[in-house]
Amino acid sequence: MSNIPAELKYSKDHEWVKLLDADTALIGITDYAQSSLGDVTFVELPGEGDSFSKGESFSVIESVKAASDIYLPVDGEVLEINSPLENSPELINQDPYGAGWLIKFKITDPSGLETLLSSNDYEPLTAE
Repeated sequence: MSNIPAELKYSKDHEWVKLLDADTALIGITDYAQSSLGDVTFVELPGEGDSFSKGESFSVIESVKAASDIYLPVDGEVLEINSPLENSPELINQDPYGAGWLIKFKITDPSGLETLLSSNDYEPLTAE
């Protein structure tokens, strides 16, 4: 059973969104996603100030098994990247909902949040 914190919102692509205030959020990949990937070996993060549309790839996570694009679940602009991941990508495996966050971003279209899943709605997507 995957760890699925109730206070977060989820995408069908296994990203999580944590609202910090009305238009600022953190994003990362779920516990299910990191365990599916295996040991993360490299993370390619966007630049601060970069803007992305909902569904656009903003990051690539490489693991011993595969390289996976990570998609932004809502329109947004990158405010901050989690720079420790550049030297310690394993933080994604160790703490996907904490130290393993990917980016902090400004939500430019809040209506995108309505398409995200609650923890209860996300859980069936992690059933094997």
